[in-house]
Amino acid sequence: MAKKTKKTKKKKKLVIVESPAKAKTIGKILGRTYKVLASVGHVRDLPKSTLGIDIEDNFEPKYINIRGKGPIINELRKEAKKAEKIYLATDPDREGEAISWHLAYILKIDPTDKVRVEFNEITKESVKNAIKNPRTLDLTLVDAQQARRILDRIVGYKISPLLWKKIRKGLSAGRVQSIATKLICDREEEIDEFTPEEYWSIVALLEKGKEDFEAKFIGELVDDKENKIELKTKKDVDKIIKDLDKDKFLVNNVKKGKRKRNPYSPYTTSTMQQDASRRLGFTTRKTMSIAQQLYEGIDIGKEGIVGLITYMRTDSTRISDSAVALSKDYIIERIGEEFSNGGKTYSGKKKKGSQNAHEAIRPTGVLRTPKDIKSFLSNDQFKLYNLIWNRFTASQMSPARYETISVDIINNNYIFKGNGSKLIFDGFLRVYANIDNKDKDMSIPNLEKGDKLNLKDINENQHFTQGPPRFTEASLIKTMEELGIGRPSTYAPTIGTILARNYVVLDNKAFIPTELGILVNDLLTEYFDLIINEKFTAELENKLDEVEEGKYPWKQIVSDFYKDFNKELIKAEEEIDKIEIKDEVTDVICEKCGKNLVIKTGRYGKFMACPGYPECKNTKPIIETIGVNCPKCEGEIIKRKSKKGRVFYGCSKYPECDFVSWDEPVNEKCPKCNKYMVIKRSKKGTIIKCSDKECGYVKE
Repeated sequence: MAKKTKKTKKKKKLVIVESPAKAKTIGKILGRTYKVLASVGHVRDLPKSTLGIDIEDNFEPKYINIRGKGPIINELRKEAKKAEKIYLATDPDREGEAISWHLAYILKIDPTDKVRVEFNEITKESVKNAIKNPRTLDLTLVDAQQARRILDRIVGYKISPLLWKKIRKGLSAGRVQSIATKLICDREEEIDEFTPEEYWSIVALLEKGKEDFEAKFIGELVDDKENKIELKTKKDVDKIIKDLDKDKFLVNNVKKGKRKRNPYSPYTTSTMQQDASRRLGFTTRKTMSIAQQLYEGIDIGKEGIVGLITYMRTDSTRISDSAVALSKDYIIERIGEEFSNGGKTYSGKKKKGSQNAHEAIRPTGVLRTPKDIKSFLSNDQFKLYNLIWNRFTASQMSPARYETISVDIINNNYIFKGNGSKLIFDGFLRVYANIDNKDKDMSIPNLEKGDKLNLKDINENQHFTQGPPRFTEASLIKTMEELGIGRPSTYAPTIGTILARNYVVLDNKAFIPTELGILVNDLLTEYFDLIINEKFTAELENKLDEVEEGKYPWKQIVSDFYKDFNKELIKAEEEIDKIEIKDEVTDVICEKCGKNLVIKTGRYGKFMACPGYPECKNTKPIIETIGVNCPKCEGEIIKRKSKKGRVFYGCSKYPECDFVSWDEPVNEKCPKCNKYMVIKRSKKGTIIKCSDKECGYVKE
């Protein structure tokens, strides 16, 4: 009887990605013949304890295996030895390319081997196509990442010790974070220096038949020409109103026309972060975290785990031909042929530094509507996916069309203007109107030249010019992008760093520099023009892009930067004296040792502490009352901050009384349901309303 031959176990192909969630999604797509493992981010980096860069040896970096990554590295090596073939499938950007390069080093893979696979979306088609078409590592991308990493390391590790020595321990400086802090400090200075100027407006409420509309005072008619008049004082207004004849408002000219409103382009990282901040109230960090979840894969029932959006770190608005074709079919079939713009790829002129190989952020399948998959998503995941789906779908739709009317009205040679518009075709607003409430209809009656109008009312309004607003997360990102500072991957960590270092605080969603932030910014501005100069930093970003394009050697950029930077560093070391931050002394006595407590600033803001530290470690929170009684007991309402820095309101008698509110309470009861009233602030203004959402009472 013949012996059975032992079956040899077929080798699997190894795919390495960054995150376990991504590994799980790709593993499901590729099946049993593949093993998919996660490196869990970088496996090698510069050491934390030293600079890790040999400045004398042409800035050669000294990479080491990251502490704590030993078990992961051992598993990767073990599986790599057994594998039939290895694929490095890290993210499709500089950072992802660098991770693959480091993985190739620890696994002893020849960088000229075709092992690198990349995909812009984690879908069956995209992943399988990438596996079929591996490439060699792109060393220009790796060089661009190394240049950024080494520049940031030199700045951080050279300036931070100087700040510790001259100001206090725990401070840090960085190329991009220092610019962000400077922008916020400069804006605060502009606000402080701004002097409001008075001006006035006159608005007439006019009527034709039973329809009324508003017309704004513009100026006077001189030789058939419009001469604008500025109303700077009440006296100017009184003169105009005195000269008006309420029975002599006549239509002098009517212009009718049409206009189009085009849809927005699909999202880049920056525009997504801005919109998520404005419309959803998400921080940049939260937006990127949720976008990562949507990109890496969500279990949506019958389809299994699917990547729902394309890669979320991009500054390109390009859309693939296949995505355009699918969205065109969807719009024609589900909404109507007249709503399709014929398919627009947004692949026109790209801005400097844009990584146009990437696509915009879009849904991987337009047929997966937010409504259809809502039950599989968390509330926050649904909100962001809905935003991305609507923006992309709208970008493939026809412009909205309006009829417009502009009316000139004369009264004793004074000119009033009325403008109106009427939506006649909603186009892309069919899917975007619930997100974007711009361009509401402003109706004006059908008027003809010579028509006489009745004056219903005339309003004179005093105004004052407004100073520049403080930066929000959205407006700071927009400004940084416009200046060319940072890239899609850097916005969220930059904002996180300046908040964590207590250089700035968020108050009512607006950035305010702290005393510490202003002090550090002043010092850096005086001594380190290279890193605090917006123009220089933007030029440096462009040079990094040139490294990526193979036009510039990365060590040359670092060398050129270091020559001037080192001169500034030596000068600062010699000239800056020790800066003593004096603590503000309070009249609160320490009950443990009898000293007056002082105000200090910690990670979560200001607090009171005993100056006798370390012998006496007594601390107390700073209590900020708002002059409102607690709705639940006889305590006072005090302003507090959560660990994430968000302001909330609680009772002074906590923990005996557990009253808390995100909205600021007022000393009023709702006349409708007798619950307490709160202040609600939004872009539209400030209102006082009932705290009970079901009641919904708003004070007039």
